[in-house]
Amino acid sequence: MKVSIEVNGRSLTEEVPDRTLLVHFLRDTAGLTATNIGCDTTSCGACTVLLDGESVKSCTVLAAQADGHAVTTVEGLSSSDGELHPVQRAFREQHGLQCGFCTPGMIMASVSLLADNPKPARDEVRAGLEGNLCRCTGYHNIVSAVVDASGQEVDR
Repeated sequence: MKVSIEVNGRSLTEEVPDRTLLVHFLRDTAGLTATNIGCDTTSCGACTVLLDGESVKSCTVLAAQADGHAVTTVEGLSSSDGELHPVQRAFREQHGLQCGFCTPGMIMASVSLLADNPKPARDEVRAGLEGNLCRCTGYHNIVSAVVDASGQEVDR
């Protein structure tokens, strides 16, 4: 099956098997390996990307379902000159990562959360990210990173 997907602003048209998952299209066809495969059941959120601006778990979306749509991965957030997106910068500054496995999905879910709720309270951040698991942190720094990215004062 031929699919055409705009990935990080670049149009990709490729022939893929009908049952190709979007996560495999991104990693294997587009060569964008920051989107991780953690569970294949939408439980962990490591594969979260934006599909037409909405966060989705790419391990349960077929590439065919994304045909004709725009996908943004964490690689597509930074500017062409390498400047980090505000959420990426906040994750770095607030130490919102440890091993880094969940980080791409967590950042993409945070971008979507902030698009819907630009000034979330800490409990709203926790609720908004509940579908993304981090096995290393206690989430405190992740929540602080999202609050920081929203331009609010971070409570320590």
